[in-house]
Amino acid sequence: MGRRAPPSRGFLPHFCAVLLVLNADLTASRRPEPYFGRIIGRLTQYAHGIRGTVYAVDESTVFVRGFAYDGTAPDAFFWVGDTSQPSPEGTLVPYPEDYTSRDPPVLTAHSNSDILLRLPGGKRLRDIRWISVWCRRFTVNFGDVFIPPGLDPPRPRVLPEFKRLAHGLRSGNISVLDAKTFYIPNLHYDGAGPDAYFWVGNGSEPNPFGTKVPNEMNSLNPLRGYQGEDIEIVLPGKLTAYDVDWLAVWCVEYRHNFGHVYIPKDLDVPPALGQTKITPAWWYNPTSSTTSQTPFSATNNCKEILDKRLQVRWEIQGDHVQITLSARLRKEQYMAFGLSGAEGRPAMLGADVVVAYWDSRTNQPRVSDYTITHLAQCDGELGVCPDSRLGGSNDAVVVSGSQKGGITSITYRRPLAASEPVKDKEILTTRPQSVIAAFGPLNSRYEANAHSFMDTTRTDVQIDFGVQNEHNCIGLAELDAGGPEPWPARVLVGVSNFTARIGPAGGKRGYTPITDNEISSGFLTYGHPSWGIAWYINDLLIPEIYVERGKSYIFQVEGGDDRTNPAKFHPFYISDSSEGGFGQKKEEDQRKQRVFAGVAYDNEGYPYPTTVGRYCEWVHKTVDQSATSKTFEDYMKTLKLECSEGEPAVLNWTVAHETPDLVYYQCYTHNNLGWKIHVVDPGTQIHIPGDKSAIINLAPLPPPSYFLVSAILVILTALTR
Repeated sequence: MGRRAPPSRGFLPHFCAVLLVLNADLTASRRPEPYFGRIIGRLTQYAHGIRGTVYAVDESTVFVRGFAYDGTAPDAFFWVGDTSQPSPEGTLVPYPEDYTSRDPPVLTAHSNSDILLRLPGGKRLRDIRWISVWCRRFTVNFGDVFIPPGLDPPRPRVLPEFKRLAHGLRSGNISVLDAKTFYIPNLHYDGAGPDAYFWVGNGSEPNPFGTKVPNEMNSLNPLRGYQGEDIEIVLPGKLTAYDVDWLAVWCVEYRHNFGHVYIPKDLDVPPALGQTKITPAWWYNPTSSTTSQTPFSATNNCKEILDKRLQVRWEIQGDHVQITLSARLRKEQYMAFGLSGAEGRPAMLGADVVVAYWDSRTNQPRVSDYTITHLAQCDGELGVCPDSRLGGSNDAVVVSGSQKGGITSITYRRPLAASEPVKDKEILTTRPQSVIAAFGPLNSRYEANAHSFMDTTRTDVQIDFGVQNEHNCIGLAELDAGGPEPWPARVLVGVSNFTARIGPAGGKRGYTPITDNEISSGFLTYGHPSWGIAWYINDLLIPEIYVERGKSYIFQVEGGDDRTNPAKFHPFYISDSSEGGFGQKKEEDQRKQRVFAGVAYDNEGYPYPTTVGRYCEWVHKTVDQSATSKTFEDYMKTLKLECSEGEPAVLNWTVAHETPDLVYYQCYTHNNLGWKIHVVDPGTQIHIPGDKSAIINLAPLPPPSYFLVSAILVILTALTR
């Protein structure tokens, strides 16, 4: 292979997300913390201990920080007016705003309260000159503050619509309502991205190092489809629009951008103090059995480690912590997780870990508390040993376990305190701690055996066990055993001319179940994960193709030619890699692939794709209907073909005699878009899947007979659909 192309020559990873890019110079736009809005001034005290600092939140809302009042006056209220001094001609401002009595309640005592006031009757700050604490019965002013002339309160900022890149994403003009709330009107998205979320982070360009943002229902499930809905979303935790550079709907696993909008550097929006009321979606019924949304709760903590192969969920329960470990495990394999033996780095020696595995002898989950005194197998005194084998206690207790869709999940509890100071470490709830994890085989005693370097924590990973709502997990591409019936795989035999276009992956009926039961790096993958699109060959979703050695084949490729839009740039190539993505691989990984067509090298030895043509995509007419389409033919009726201007690229491939029996058609710039090409010798009999009686002989035939047999093969293929 040639040298790896520099960034200017290579192809950017393909981001699968709707990105709302906050393109702001943080040093210029970051607000001081805490930020309460434009300061109006301090309340002047005349009586009853009035105290507080008043801020303009927006043009109709004020915030009183640290409000104090002794509560002894009989008829005191917040009071505003436009006279030169506070007077009876003012207007009462109810507090609290959502009172249930007939009349607004009289102010009660406050010692250091933060109070949000909304001006009544459509009034704005420009309509008033002062704010007072006023006794209505005795017409006495207890304290006041005057509105500075020319005060310019923060206000919502209207942005352009989403740039339209992929998956039918579009919207109206997006508004930043306050420092945490975004209003997205007329949102359209086909819902076909398997791992797409609203997503925020930092950097000059959208990137995967971000944080999930709950959807309009405060859920962190992958995004559903939208058909012109108006939604509002709120940044999680302490994040504000001033802390991040972009907001995304992002396909986390495949790093693909479905569209974005930039936010100006001079963003000046109201603080998020609760004045923005989120309107619940009319269609959402939290008690309905048909909704798949999961509320974002305080127990929704999850972190992915070990290259996203292990998910760790946790919840503090009194003086214990409950932890759930989830991963794809082979038979007789364990997953281990616990506190590192050293702070600030991964250290096995001195670590306190729990080893979890599925006991195939009893078909039950097991957990065991381990102490690591030496980096060797346990000999009964030293090594990687269960505490119980060293005379200690097993403080880890199984709560539950499951095996579903290839995912093993085991939940256990352990004390926060160190039960045995020599063997155990304390789990803190006040600060982050370094943790470690590993996968490895079980020995004959069903104890942890040595693991490989790639199957253990290699960099410092920290978890704050006391935090709430930290959820950065994207899912392990689990197949729902109770989901819809997958569509059968398709086969193209005896065909020499192909069209290659892009189309949706077909959800739980399509790409992933079709690619089921492939072995990769010793793991059963249970279907290749898909980021929402795949190759359609002759308008079939990733059919298996049969070709003969020594023969030539023509592929008309319509995968896109716009290198500036990764969502629509999918050069076609043929390789021995079941994953593909040659152009995004490092040079050493490129050397591991054998490429048979679709890639060439320039004079400097840099690879480049040769099948770059116009873009054609089968797109959803509305949202993804794969779950309700019992057949692929039904599904195709829900799609429409959209093509850009230009001509398709043409790939002529003559199959060499040394070509291996199995190769793959793939995308040069992204992983997991294609599938299998079976390479056979002339005259080989081929069994068509799903029909044991259908056997095709590819022996050489006179040209007229050959074309007749090709037609019959196409009919046979259609009958097996």
